[in-house]
Amino acid sequence: MSNGKSVNSGGGNRDRSGVKPQQSRGNSNSKANSKPSARDTALQVLTGVEQESAYSNLLLNGALQKSGLSGPDAGLATELVYGTISRLNTIDYLLEPFVSKGLGKLQPWVRNLLRLSFYQLYYLDRIPPHAAVNEAVNIAKKRGHQGISGMVNGVLRSVLRSKDELKLPDHLSPVARISLQHSHPEWLVSRWIEQYGVETAEAICEGNNEPPSVSVRVNTSRISRDELLKQMEDQGLNVSESRVSLDGIIVNSGGNMALSSWYRDGLLSVQDESSMLVAHAVNPQPGMSILDCCAAPGGKTCHIAEKLDGSGKVIANDIHPHKAKLIEDQAKRLGLGNVDTLSEDAAKLAERFPAESFDRVLLDAPCSGLGVIRRKPDLKWAKTPEDISEIRGIQMELLDEVCGLLKPGGILVYSTCTIEPQENSEMVQQFLNRHPEFEIAQDDSSVFQGLNEAGAREKVGLQILPQDYHSDGFYIARLLKRESSK
Repeated sequence: MSNGKSVNSGGGNRDRSGVKPQQSRGNSNSKANSKPSARDTALQVLTGVEQESAYSNLLLNGALQKSGLSGPDAGLATELVYGTISRLNTIDYLLEPFVSKGLGKLQPWVRNLLRLSFYQLYYLDRIPPHAAVNEAVNIAKKRGHQGISGMVNGVLRSVLRSKDELKLPDHLSPVARISLQHSHPEWLVSRWIEQYGVETAEAICEGNNEPPSVSVRVNTSRISRDELLKQMEDQGLNVSESRVSLDGIIVNSGGNMALSSWYRDGLLSVQDESSMLVAHAVNPQPGMSILDCCAAPGGKTCHIAEKLDGSGKVIANDIHPHKAKLIEDQAKRLGLGNVDTLSEDAAKLAERFPAESFDRVLLDAPCSGLGVIRRKPDLKWAKTPEDISEIRGIQMELLDEVCGLLKPGGILVYSTCTIEPQENSEMVQQFLNRHPEFEIAQDDSSVFQGLNEAGAREKVGLQILPQDYHSDGFYIARLLKRESSK
């Protein structure tokens, strides 16, 4: 590894929305300085994430709305937030020697100003170095005093002079090397090496640092995928068919799909490709009664309802009433009249419905979320091994409680957005051991057709890793309840 560029695996200079970050405009007029800049906004979010342990996506959305930033400015703020968090421990490792008193002794806002500035200098080719330094110094002057702005200026100019020599040490262990090169905590890297091997673990980490694709699900009860693809292409969008889901479209460029007329008219929903596979796995048939136990915000619920094509019924439950309202709103927007919502602890649904009430039961279980780090990079720094152990108990309880609501001959679909075997294949195998009335369903829905690598990864269920199809890491298992218990 000869220079700093070799440390950069993934990174790049496109934000998580596909918008190219804007180059700095400097301080050309006072009017431009009357509202927060992209860097001001990013700094506010990064400091809030560190001090309040807040979710970056929620803080960023709120900050962008308050700032009034749009277009390239919003794209730059988004890139700086997600990019800095994604590369956090690599940035800190390379930046630390330039800070005489140490990064840990700086005020949080100063530390994060240096981090986001280092990210621009080291990882983003389209940002002029002098612009990144000057903007950082100006922010330091506004928020601090001359001593702080001088320190920021000195540190960043020293980084610039040494940029080509910055590198990781030689002869690191595989865990330490992957952890620093791809910015993941060592405990997580070690865990993935044990579970998947060194090569696959490194590919997971590298994939987690790539911006996620923008994908939408076609409401096939209203329009075909081919027809919507044509409409999008006619409007000048760069789109393609999903390789993962027959109902998916990848939007390579075209702006925020949630602001499009297609979204307003209920012709599409914004959803990750891996998540779309769940409704295919449920394989709803006309007239069926289907229970979605943990349904918010309603993407999978509505996908299932779309496939019922106006017949049958989907009961969508979420423990939080305000989230159940989100499901109602989605169903209304999509023109779906076969979705009923309720708010209940999923572990108590067996008290609300008679046994063997449903043809299909979907348990999209609460999980560690380790498959969506690409979309929520702060997850990898916030999670602990104890979190996985704790959530497993909840998953086990929910499976045991809801399985009795399925009719004999019905299908129970268990899914998570994690890549942790203890929450996925091992959880399902243990469930089968406890419940001999269930068995692995034959793939009669052909839902996993073409996903051979992911399908062969585990003995039970489909395990998608982030690098497989550039979609979320996801697990899905289909379990058949035998016609007669043994």
